[in-house]
This record gives sequence, C-alpha cells and structure tokens, in this order.
Amino acid sequence: MLFQNQENEVYIKDMQEQMDKAVSAFSGDLASLRAGRANPRLLDKLMVEYYGTMTPVNQMANIMCPDPRTIVISPWDVNAIKDIMKAIQASDLGLNPSEDGKVVRLSLPILTEERRKDLVKSVKKMCEERKVAMRNVRRDCIDEYKALKKDGKITENELEVAEKEIQKVLDNATNKIDAMTKDKENELMEV
Repeated sequence: MLFQNQENEVYIKDMQEQMDKAVSAFSGDLASLRAGRANPRLLDKLMVEYYGTMTPVNQMANIMCPDPRTIVISPWDVNAIKDIMKAIQASDLGLNPSEDGKVVRLSLPILTEERRKDLVKSVKKMCEERKVAMRNVRRDCIDEYKALKKDGKITENELEVAEKEIQKVLDNATNKIDAMTKDKENELMEV
C-alpha cells in the first residue's frame, strides 16, 4: 500500500490498465504487419462486404498457414469467395489471391532487403508513437497526484512515492514494447 488512504491508489491502477492495453494493442499492430512469413493475423483487419454488411474475414472463414509462404482461407460459405477476393485486392496487403472454388490462397512473396528496411523503420515509428502516448498517460497521472497534493489529500512524501511508482509502471510497459520491437525487427531482417 502506497498511501494511507487506498482511494489515492486508483490513478496508478488506472494507469497500469492503460499501459497493459497499450502493450496489447501494440502487439496486435505488430502481428498484423507483413513480415514475409505467413501469419493468419495478417488478415485480422481485412473486412469483407458479405450480404451488405462489412464482416471481418476471420469471422466468416477458417484461416490456415500450411507452409511459411502461404495463407489459405476456407470460407464457410463458398459463395463468399468472390467477395473475399475483392476485399483482398482492394486492401493494402499487396497480395494477389487465387481461388479454386473452395478456398482462397495467398502466396507471400519474399521481401526485398529495401522493403525489410522500410518495414523496420515503420516498426520503430510505431514503437515511438506508442511510447509518446504512454508518456502522456504518465504525465496525466502525475498531474492527478499533484492536484491531490495541492488539495491536501496526500503529503509531499506520498507524491514522491507516487511519482516513483508511476515511473516504474511506465518503465515496465516501455521495456515490453522495446522487447516486442526488437523481436519484430529480427523477424523482419531474417532472410
């Protein structure tokens, strides 16, 4: 317990939840980034117009990766194949689908060195953007505690303890994001 009054810990707990969500969202963003290796999560954001409604492809088909360079989409309704093909071609995935009447196949080309470096740059940019957002959350949380101190609800010592705890929460989340970024960079540069 950091404070005499447990109600004062609510801001740190809220910040911890926000940091956990940021790390989780960053992990999802990295998973949907094409790294040259087939991954079903690559299609997580692909929306297909299905009977007049935009539907995520992973909710209307089984997605498998039989080998490192191929994604196979098996729709539960074979009539949706044409819609899935259109959605893939219209997306920014840069993939050309092929179909055989029952499944849609996506062959992932080998990434060039230049494309790999571009992807690493974009991963670093995403990482920095996430870190800036997390630092803004830290600033807001510290401001809340400074307001509590100003109102006389916490002491100067409790404010210092809160600031140290807030920094620990931020450092922990930042370390997780840095580790995920490094792993993704290694995956992208792997030939």
